[in-house]
Amino acid sequence: MRVIGAIAAFLHGIGETCGFPLCVAPVWGCIAVANMDMNLAVCGATSRGLPNAGLAVDSRSGQGELIWVVGSDVGLNAHLGAVLDESGYAVDVSTSAAQALAKLVGGAPDMVLLDVRSGDSGGFDLARRFQAATSTAYIPVIFLVELSQNDHWLHALDAGGVDCVTKPVRSQEVLARMALHLAGARERRQTRNALDAFGYATMTVRPQDGKLMWQTPLARDLLERYCPAHPPYASYTAPEVQAWLQECLRSLRSALAPRPLTLNQASGSRLTLRLHQQTGDNEALATSGAPTLQEWESDDWLIVMREVSDRAGMEAMRQAFGLTAREAEVLYWVVKGKTNKDVGDILGSSPMTVKKHLERVFVKLGVETRTAAAGKVTARTAPQWGDDR
Repeated sequence: MRVIGAIAAFLHGIGETCGFPLCVAPVWGCIAVANMDMNLAVCGATSRGLPNAGLAVDSRSGQGELIWVVGSDVGLNAHLGAVLDESGYAVDVSTSAAQALAKLVGGAPDMVLLDVRSGDSGGFDLARRFQAATSTAYIPVIFLVELSQNDHWLHALDAGGVDCVTKPVRSQEVLARMALHLAGARERRQTRNALDAFGYATMTVRPQDGKLMWQTPLARDLLERYCPAHPPYASYTAPEVQAWLQECLRSLRSALAPRPLTLNQASGSRLTLRLHQQTGDNEALATSGAPTLQEWESDDWLIVMREVSDRAGMEAMRQAFGLTAREAEVLYWVVKGKTNKDVGDILGSSPMTVKKHLERVFVKLGVETRTAAAGKVTARTAPQWGDDR
């Protein structure tokens, strides 16, 4: 997966910027990330191949992970439940997809073993529901299918399943495949947490329809605050982010550097989003000399966001010139080059109200123009300004 290479390159850049060693090295299709006492393994791809037939599986391979067993075969459910319980997993059994969905309100599982039978499409619909929601898309779903039902294999993979196991199931094979995919899911989760730990929230978006392929918890929290009208657990990114991403791709198509997107809050905090790298798995696009806009839109792109607070700069202005808190906010954004309309949009005021605040600010600063005000402020308070990086 090229997304892993993009994350690796980004983490390496963070390490160089911060001045400490951050080693990112490819290891047999995976990426090992090591920084001082932190060791992470980042899965390079989800394998759908068969495990080694002679692979020995620890009888206690589970670490208490919650496994959902979903299917109408009571005998199979009981067998799998006993095997998983003995192997160290926590088990929850549902006899239908609808019953399993109802349990999501109480918390999501770490993995789903989904038994599908002829004429029953509920299992495939359940997997699609998991894939469609950002909060559950990371959960691996393994389908249990009949060897003779070739169409079930195709439907399972199309619905987002990570693997298929043929019935009658072999306990050791099921445990081996589970261990493989649980490890991959855990490593990808650790990678996203590592990015959040560096303060760089990240997400991958498909420009064609704005679908969120994945996002770190910090990215979700930031977008919830800066795009309050957009549901935090939606499967698609906020409209303003989608529009900006489309603009970025048009710039790249014209050989221009894409501009960052900045979202402001009245409190003085701002969120900056930057298009970092193409991360999709379309190798044809990776080697194409001049992909079309439509081809770019069909692939996935990594977006990196960083929050910076301007509160310190506003407080410095307030104290230096004897301003009210609102006057300091108005002046701050004026110095940033914002028009009265822009400032009004940021602060939730009308342009006329902003103009009145600014008139009082000019009197207190002893200036008559915006340019003179900006020069005076910069000279007095520049060291207190927020980091725009």
